[in-house]
Amino acid sequence: MNYLSTRNSKIKVTASEAILKGLSDDGGLFVPEKMPKLEKSLRDLSKMSYREVAYEVMSLFLTDYTKEELTSCIDAAYDEKFEVPDIAELHKADNAHFLELWHGKTIAFKDMALSILPHLLTTAARKNNIKDEIVILTATSGDTGKAALAGFADVPGTRIIVFYPKDGVSRVQELQMVTQKGKNTKVIAIKGNFDDAQNGVKEMFNDRELAAKLSAKGLRFSSANSINIGRLVPQIVYYVWAYVQLLAKGEVKEGEKINITVPTGNFGNILAAYYAKQIGLPVNKLICASNDNKVLYDFFKTGTYDRNREFILTTSPSMDILISSNLERLIYHSTGNDAEKCAELMKELKEEGKYSVTSDMRERMADFCGGFATQKEVSEVISKIYKNDNYVIDTHTAVGAWVAEKYREETGDNTATVIASTASPYKFSRAVVGAIEGKDLSREDDFILIEKLKKLSSLPIPSAIREIMNAKILHDTVCDKKAMKEQVEKTLGL
Repeated sequence: MNYLSTRNSKIKVTASEAILKGLSDDGGLFVPEKMPKLEKSLRDLSKMSYREVAYEVMSLFLTDYTKEELTSCIDAAYDEKFEVPDIAELHKADNAHFLELWHGKTIAFKDMALSILPHLLTTAARKNNIKDEIVILTATSGDTGKAALAGFADVPGTRIIVFYPKDGVSRVQELQMVTQKGKNTKVIAIKGNFDDAQNGVKEMFNDRELAAKLSAKGLRFSSANSINIGRLVPQIVYYVWAYVQLLAKGEVKEGEKINITVPTGNFGNILAAYYAKQIGLPVNKLICASNDNKVLYDFFKTGTYDRNREFILTTSPSMDILISSNLERLIYHSTGNDAEKCAELMKELKEEGKYSVTSDMRERMADFCGGFATQKEVSEVISKIYKNDNYVIDTHTAVGAWVAEKYREETGDNTATVIASTASPYKFSRAVVGAIEGKDLSREDDFILIEKLKKLSSLPIPSAIREIMNAKILHDTVCDKKAMKEQVEKTLGL
């Protein structure tokens, strides 16, 4: 299995090379040359542990890793860091199955992939005889940052620099990052939004002069964002896992299709569900759930992607994104794998802030449909599910729940639905408690609200929250969005 660039089909690399590079030299993203197929039956997979399912799925994509190498990476990633034995759990509520992806070290779904990425990356470096120190450069809208920091902290041969929007994450998300220990970690807030941070990181990846400076110091960039195929492949696993758990519980028959609803901003999490369908998972509809920044909803509705709009800060900040990087992979597939056409559309996006796809391309994206939830609707669905099912969900998961319910009402499609539950409610306690109590809690102390949420939910306070309650602030750098490169050079002593 080789990987091609979405913008130049002549660029071909192995899986380990794609993971090492993160982004192709031409600015494109790496995609599988062809889609593999599941080799074990769904019934056989339903009898396996999460680690075993992870091997069966990931070995299809990471073919230049030996069985021993991949098994070692999986075992190191999915261990006691996760607070439930099954790693990910399904909870039935509100006529749907909530796939809880937040039982890891940083209580967000990013742990599912970022727990394994450092192991995949360091193994890839050894396989390719890379002696350079790897610098993980990443932008975060809230969750990727902490999960990446936790994964790479003090990993030999690596450094990590994370940029986040100063006023664009929750207080808990910020504290998780700025209290991060590790001699190889650096966290920098920018005066701007997530798209500014992401654009700044992409520009540094494509900066030849900066690459030469890094090389002279024995350093090289790689990415922990979902643009890295090493992030995307582990995410495919949990959709396969969810299905085979439903099968094991008798909730679906083998081969019966399910719908999957994913709250998404950067499009990586739902793209993984699309890849799961491509390898043989019985999926009917992929329901893309957006918040008030509904650029993806508008795209699926009209066929035009247009980021030229107001950027709205919402109660689901990890989805406050107007440039959905991973959509490029779907665009590439929808062109019939025409890298030249994909490059042309990405050029339009960069220069004009928008592009439109053809009717043939839209036809190839028919698996997808979009929906969105306003902040008021997010509060309403959190309150409703709490009152009806005594189940507490966070604001991002609530976007998915609202959209899934609206889809059912509008289409009459009662297919069994899995909703990706992407973060613990403790990560967004202000908005969650406010929704349940029907109050504006903007002036309340975060940690008082955490105690309140504990009483309301009966969920134990996760160790990730307890750790930051009295932790020392270790990272306090704030810079202008135009000074990101300068900060990187300063951090790395270039």
